[in-house]
Amino acid sequence: MPLIRLDRFICSQLPGVSRSGVKELCKKGQISVNGETERSPERKIDPYTAEVAVLGRRITYKEHLYIMLNKPAGVVCATRDGLSQTVIELLPPELRRQGLFPAGRLDKDTVGFVLITDDGELAHRMLSPRSHVPKTYFVRLEKPICPGAGEAFAAGLTLLDGTKCLPAELICSQKPDECTVVLHEGMFHQIKRMFEALDNNVIFLKRIAIGGVKLDNNLPYGGVRELKSDEVKALTSAE
Repeated sequence: MPLIRLDRFICSQLPGVSRSGVKELCKKGQISVNGETERSPERKIDPYTAEVAVLGRRITYKEHLYIMLNKPAGVVCATRDGLSQTVIELLPPELRRQGLFPAGRLDKDTVGFVLITDDGELAHRMLSPRSHVPKTYFVRLEKPICPGAGEAFAAGLTLLDGTKCLPAELICSQKPDECTVVLHEGMFHQIKRMFEALDNNVIFLKRIAIGGVKLDNNLPYGGVRELKSDEVKALTSAE
């Protein structure tokens, strides 16, 4: 990676810190590079090798953030919304850096795993049906699952409006009105529309995995954490 300015580096890693703020910190001698006080915010550094500290705190460079959110009902998957709370607004201040967005959407009343990132390339690949990245959902239905539903999903269900779905997996549970569904695409209200085509209604829907990364059971609704390195690797290699 090419060298970047010190102020740009710090602003990209510390939410809420402006370039003018970095300049002031440099004047006060509160920023160090490789163990030495740095007075110039314009200094060029290698973000991967330079040891930068602000107010004595070491800043580890992360080119991208990957955040797992357990989305509660009533929150929208958007960066801004004039009426409802957004998933971005659930992030704690230390994770709110510029450029973050939800990689894919869940309906307002759907809960579960939302990936928030600033890695546009990964998000595009995850959302493309050509990539076949599976998304897994727990589903509770109004009525017991009808015979033959699994075969219909596997064959590629046709929705009531004539839209043809890609083949999907339906895994029945011990309870006749609950199941797990694995999709490789993400059409609008897709799971709800799939069950409507089978004369049933979804009453609860939760995304529990993206690719090989499962929703952390320890995260409460509204809770967030950064993905671990092995989870990021699983997402970037998911097919």
